[in-house]
Amino acid sequence: MEVCETGPSERQILNGPTTDQNAGPRELRGFLPLLLLLFVGSGCAALIYEIIWLQLLQLVIGLTSVSLGVLLGTYMGGMCLGSLLLPRLVSANRHPLRVYAALEFGIGIIGIAVLFGMPWVSQIYTATGGSGFSGIMVRAAVAAVCLLPPTLLMGATLPAISRWVETSPREVSWLGFFYAGNIAGAVFGCLLAGFYLLRLYDMRTATFVAAGINGAVALIAFVLAWWTSFVPEKQNAKAQIQPEGCGRRSVYIAIALSGLGALGAEVVWTRLLALMIGATVYTFSIILAVFLVGLGLGSSLGSLLTRLITRPRLALGVCQLLLIGATAWTACMITRSLPYWPVDPSLSTSPWLLFQLDLARCFWAILPGPVLWGASFPLALAVLASPGQDRGRLVGGVYAANTVGAIAGALGFSLLVVPLGGSQLAQCLLILLPFFAGLVVLAPLLWSQSPDASAPEASRNGQTSAVGLAVVLGVAFLLAVILAWKTEPLPWSAVAYGRFSATYERLIPGIVAEESVPMNLNPTATYCTYMGEGFNGTVAVTLRTDGVRSFHSAGKVQASNDPRDMRLQRLLGHISALAYPEPKSVLVVACGAGVTAGSFVPYPCVKRIVICDIESLVPAHVTPMFHKENYDVVNDPRVQLVHDDGRHFIRTTREKFDVITSDPIDPWVKGCAALNTVEYYQMCKEHLNPGGVMSLWIPFYESNSETIKSVLATFFKVFPNGIVWSNDADGNGYDAVLFGQVEPTRIDVAGWQDRLDRPDYAAVKLSLEDAGFHSAVDLLATYAVQASDLGEWMADAQINTDGNMRLQYLAGMSLNTYDQTKILSEITRHYHFPNDLFVGREAWTGLLQDRLKSREAK
Repeated sequence: MEVCETGPSERQILNGPTTDQNAGPRELRGFLPLLLLLFVGSGCAALIYEIIWLQLLQLVIGLTSVSLGVLLGTYMGGMCLGSLLLPRLVSANRHPLRVYAALEFGIGIIGIAVLFGMPWVSQIYTATGGSGFSGIMVRAAVAAVCLLPPTLLMGATLPAISRWVETSPREVSWLGFFYAGNIAGAVFGCLLAGFYLLRLYDMRTATFVAAGINGAVALIAFVLAWWTSFVPEKQNAKAQIQPEGCGRRSVYIAIALSGLGALGAEVVWTRLLALMIGATVYTFSIILAVFLVGLGLGSSLGSLLTRLITRPRLALGVCQLLLIGATAWTACMITRSLPYWPVDPSLSTSPWLLFQLDLARCFWAILPGPVLWGASFPLALAVLASPGQDRGRLVGGVYAANTVGAIAGALGFSLLVVPLGGSQLAQCLLILLPFFAGLVVLAPLLWSQSPDASAPEASRNGQTSAVGLAVVLGVAFLLAVILAWKTEPLPWSAVAYGRFSATYERLIPGIVAEESVPMNLNPTATYCTYMGEGFNGTVAVTLRTDGVRSFHSAGKVQASNDPRDMRLQRLLGHISALAYPEPKSVLVVACGAGVTAGSFVPYPCVKRIVICDIESLVPAHVTPMFHKENYDVVNDPRVQLVHDDGRHFIRTTREKFDVITSDPIDPWVKGCAALNTVEYYQMCKEHLNPGGVMSLWIPFYESNSETIKSVLATFFKVFPNGIVWSNDADGNGYDAVLFGQVEPTRIDVAGWQDRLDRPDYAAVKLSLEDAGFHSAVDLLATYAVQASDLGEWMADAQINTDGNMRLQYLAGMSLNTYDQTKILSEITRHYHFPNDLFVGREAWTGLLQDRLKSREAK
């Protein structure tokens, strides 16, 4: 049976001897290990840029999955085009090192240009951006302007340097090593940026570090180019002619399917693992680093394998079939293993100990798949390589096919498969995809003919091999179907309680209808009544047998009808509404259970309530489950629902509001810090009417003093007359409300009470009483401190800006710290009664002062 690979003797027959024609490349063979190190540096800089650029551009065009999809598609699309265009636009006679050096130098220059040009891009987008299809087109244009120039150069680096490598079986393996070196550098860059540069410095510093790496790589490459000569390998037209049936196209299809599966898996697994580990910036860095480590190991092993085997097509096909088991392994570990590891993160306050555990869990769950995907690249090169080829075109073609598949995987799984079918369907598809990739690449081996049909023994051997291969494919198909069928959905406990899912007791498995939950049982049990996977996140609603209903997102409770949470949510709404005389227009950022938004429903003066939430499942399915607590706010005719992230909506809307409230998820969740920057608060301030109010929720739990100082100092930088209102129980800290107005705030205590006593405010008064506030004094007695009192305490605070995003790195480090009472004590230590804040009839201000003194005494 004739296989579709061309053996060494056949290559000599087709192309003739190449020894004398390629003295140049052979003389330079000793420099290949040094080039490998250069590629490590190149990969390191590229990952630093990727983290910075995606973060900066998401601040401009939005944090939604659509915006991220546009950015990822543009980023990978640019690399794909670069890998295709360079071999066609740059002559193979040019010294590869000079071309490579010029590309690296260009990447560094453009990287700095993107950093300094981002403010201009932001201004242009603010003036032209919007929603709908036209808004997506504007986002795509912004992404293209910023990302295509540097990514075109990045994608061209591997094809450029590949022209220094011969296409013999041994030498072509260096292309895989270069690819592995690039990935190894990416691992280092990912960890360097996530755990050091951006944690301690800012995006400007990180950009300069990456540009410095580019410059160093370019300089070394220029020196090597000056030091060495290059004689291009003589091109042989016959080398491009492959025997009939070799199925070159099938290799490109298979490597594209491999890329599709790899990026689809990265999207799905990252989303699921972030729920169970905690969706901090560090978690995303760890998951990405583990995935890249697997790709790098696989590429190295695949490169070594190409030196030892004579049938790379068969090896490539087997590699794809092994991915069936690897993806099934990860699906099983994510759904059946990791959620039940007996881990209680609160036992350690050291984030570095937990990072080790997170790293171990990620390696345990996801490593096998990336190793096999990484090995696919050098094996595909080995199948397609033949002497006399333009190595740039060879590498560029394989790299482009893999990247096209990666783009389809990233966009398809994040925007279609998971939102429409859920992560269970996504994991089923990930298990089935490798079979089709293996089938495509191995199919030519089934119909190849024996070189000598008259030889009975060869014919019998060929038929036996074909039958054996067909049996293997049949078994692989059955195995893939069985494993996909056995894939289980993610346990709701992992969605609801995340990293604490294994330590919570009395969690009843399965999702049940609310009316099926038995009430008032003892001991307390928790049932899940809803779980949904949307475009931007996974959410759940639970009901305890004592009647407490909770909304869960990012692996924790975000809102509930528990009295303590109801008090906070009503406080956030009513303080804001009463501080503005007769508010008419309100913007609520983040819907959640809808209690804060619902607090504005009883006000007769309110004519318009805009609720902006990044996840459409929340107002559609979650909020209605709290209709009693939120006064059925989503069905109120005054309400407009906007499915967008709050920052992007405020950036692009022309509307101004009397009140803006923000109730986002915890600051340690990646992306949430964008709703706590100086620039964001400034945008909110500019969208307030004269006398307008800005307020937001801030948790003291799962935090430390350094984090809270950053939150307060950042807010007070824009609202220097700001106030902290505390939601505590007998001095035990829990959470708080930040409040600010453009002008100095004046609160007429008696005037507030007079409004509450009006007949048209009866519903407002009842809403406050439901949360334990029986008068204006009760509500205002939550006062803790104002900005002018905290200057000394906040002296060393780190201000959170778009340029450093300091808060998410601080908060991510203090995720398992429970110093809420200590934090409140540090804040209230600076308390004194503000006579300039609380004004009006002396009897009422005196009553409030007495209440605050009695609380302070406790």
